Amino acid sequence: MSDTADDTSEVPGRSGVDPDTKAQVPARIRTAGRRHHFVAVGIAAVGLAGVVATGCATGSTSTASVPGCSPNSAKLTVQGTGVATGTPDTLTVDITISTTGATAQAALASNNTAAAAVIAAFAAGGVTKQNIQTTGLSVQPNYTLKNGTEVLTGYGVNNSVTAMITNLASAGSVIDAVSGAAGNAGQINSATFSIKDTRNLEDHARTDAVHQAVSHAQTMAASASERLGPVCSLTDTTPISQPSPGFNSAAGTSAQSSAVPLEVGSQQASAQVTIVYSLKADSPSS
Repeated sequence: MSDTADDTSEVPGRSGVDPDTKAQVPARIRTAGRRHHFVAVGIAAVGLAGVVATGCATGSTSTASVPGCSPNSAKLTVQGTGVATGTPDTLTVDITISTTGATAQAALASNNTAAAAVIAAFAAGGVTKQNIQTTGLSVQPNYTLKNGTEVLTGYGVNNSVTAMITNLASAGSVIDAVSGAAGNAGQINSATFSIKDTRNLEDHARTDAVHQAVSHAQTMAASASERLGPVCSLTDTTPISQPSPGFNSAAGTSAQSSAVPLEVGSQQASAQVTIVYSLKADSPSS
């Protein structure tokens, strides 16, 4: 009998209809509502600590459908922390050029000349235009107190420039050239090493964290005479933060014509993960 015949046989009042023909509805229709089983993986931007074994956990519809992951099933929750170390590939230098003048125009003109020389020194050292940015500019009057009265003595201008140096082999020479171009008007505020793209380093840290969590779970389950069931959830609980700077040197200026000595050092990225396993009691050996 075709599917069409089965469907029309259910219409009331038609002759020759057997009331029991509803039982002949194709099995595929009755089973179409079966749910697919899958493991839910969540991402949470919160930090957790410790290793916790629990007898129950909050279960969603998806995790409850996994055998052993129902809300009332015994579970084991473990955390792992991973670390990965990498070598910085970028040096960010921040320098401020400060000038004064009798008028605002004179102070600004003097500052413009010094700032242009600093930018040119960065460019000559191989720093691209996209990696040089003006990060601050201010013009303000300067006063001095005379006989209890504030007297205008001139104007001051501060211009801050930040540059990212990606060729670390020449970074010391670039800093020396920039310092010379700025002269007494320049002040290097900071020189910070970093890794431009930390994704690969962070993934290595996550891998290390997962391996640690799995090791914890296996050890704890064996100690409790339990067997690990399926993974009910795997969550990245790494706090949102920048990679730690590790060891690096703070660059300074040099009065000599030689390049400023710099030590790149290393940087670390860390990660935390939380895994929830279902538990199966070990059967007594026969």
